[in-house]
Amino acid sequence: MEPDVLGPPYERQTIDLGTDDEGPVVATLVRRRAERPTGRAVLYVHGYVDYFFQTHVADFFAARGWDFYALDLRKYGRSLLPHQTPNFCLDLGDYFPELDAAAKIVRDDDGHGTLLAMGHSTGGLVISLWADARRDAGIVDGLVLNSPFFDINAPWVVRRPLAAAVSRLARRAPRRILPAGLGSVYGESLHAERRGEWTYDLAWKPLAGFPVRAGWLSAVRAGQRKLRAGLDIGVPVLLACSTRSFRGTKWHESAALADAVLDVEHMVRWAPRLGRHVTLARFDGGLHDLTLSGPAVREKVFAEVGRWAEAFLGAGPTPAAPTSRQPAEGVVGQRAGVGGQGAEAIAPS
Repeated sequence: MEPDVLGPPYERQTIDLGTDDEGPVVATLVRRRAERPTGRAVLYVHGYVDYFFQTHVADFFAARGWDFYALDLRKYGRSLLPHQTPNFCLDLGDYFPELDAAAKIVRDDDGHGTLLAMGHSTGGLVISLWADARRDAGIVDGLVLNSPFFDINAPWVVRRPLAAAVSRLARRAPRRILPAGLGSVYGESLHAERRGEWTYDLAWKPLAGFPVRAGWLSAVRAGQRKLRAGLDIGVPVLLACSTRSFRGTKWHESAALADAVLDVEHMVRWAPRLGRHVTLARFDGGLHDLTLSGPAVREKVFAEVGRWAEAFLGAGPTPAAPTSRQPAEGVVGQRAGVGGQGAEAIAPS
């Protein structure tokens, strides 16, 4: 590990992934250790036009004895190299090697016995597919999906027939830029220089995003089709999203209280296809990245994640196992059921 751009206590490790048609490829694993470790760890995976900068998420877990790891996938954030097309892939399965490598590093690092994978937006789709593909290996013990990208936020005629046309284009010209972009409304709701409260690197997370390319969209659509056909994730899943979506292309105050990127009803509709143990939690006033919502909303989000993890992963504030780091002494926790406002268990239809 070497120092990370976030400064202490964050460290990072580069994962060499060989080469692709653009040249060398790497991923980057960022680590923040808990002061009073419990043998549990989180592996966080960002969304599209994103990278890990949400230190308050790491703080939440570290305060509860979880070592926190965040993976900047290939061609994102810390892993984006000068010769690469930002955020581009041809198959969501391309990310499985770095997820496998990261999970092994986390499991081997101080012998973590519990591993929770947490994914936002496209990252939520990716880790769902990965957990399904690796279900027999027992790599993860639970998933938290923060506004996962389960369908295109567009009318049916765009989501289905025109998406098929994009797939045909992707076979001929995978890096062709599509006319529809992400827009800047969501970025404006986040960044401190606009209407938000967060500061992050605009070179890695531009306000209006990176261009959407045919090959990337085709890869996403293929992953979404697989999910809609039904996965068999064998571990507990918490799917969290806002109660509403914002559909405008220009700024309006209501964009600060809704998901301005995806249709939250798609997440709810397809949640049962993840597996047989899925909990749904919806948050009024939540942004697309729920952890970047206003203070009152994100407090509720963290409270729900904590209750869920305690109930299904036995992840309450238990005494720390002896390690080379400072042990936790005299800390007693209790196991509680997941419930509370906005949470419900759902089963496959």
